[in-house]
Amino acid sequence: MKKLDRAFYNRDSVIVAGELLGKVLVHQTEGQRISARITETEAYMGIEDKAAHSYGGRRTARVEVMYGEAGFSYIFMIYGMYYCFNIVTNERENPQAVLIRAVEPLEGIEQMAQRRFGKQYEQLTNSRKIGLANGPGKLCGALAIDRRINGMDLCGNEIYVEDAKCEDLRIVTSKRIGIDYAEEAKDYPWRFYIEGSKYVSVK
Repeated sequence: MKKLDRAFYNRDSVIVAGELLGKVLVHQTEGQRISARITETEAYMGIEDKAAHSYGGRRTARVEVMYGEAGFSYIFMIYGMYYCFNIVTNERENPQAVLIRAVEPLEGIEQMAQRRFGKQYEQLTNSRKIGLANGPGKLCGALAIDRRINGMDLCGNEIYVEDAKCEDLRIVTSKRIGIDYAEEAKDYPWRFYIEGSKYVSVK
């Protein structure tokens, strides 16, 4: 499958977030290809978005990558223990990003099971199989994504997104999750997920 190019990411975060659904996130690590279909995303609209790390033009060492070129990774940690994988969007100095919230495992599932639970995939309960990567911290654990990936070019050869074609894809929009502090921005319908997918964080 063809890798998404810079032009795909160099657009409004809301547009990119919706169009990433169904695409395949690939991480080439330790000599192995692991991949997963993107099932859920959230758009963060930068300076104007009270839920964004760059709201109001905030510019710190942590968020600097968001002010750069589109198509690079932005990794941050929540609760001091879970990584979140984001894709920088739009033009330079317009610090927008898309959070990848959930994915459906495709390749390297045994490795994902070992990373997440220390067990073989077939030893997992059905709920754990579904829960391998159906959340931002879960997918980072399953796909071996951590701070080392921060600022990496997603048009490169280590971590990238492939342009998979999905027939009859139905998309649901809703409020974003876990941003009650963001005043009116908490109600913006900038979360997107594949209707009917069991591999989403919240239905």
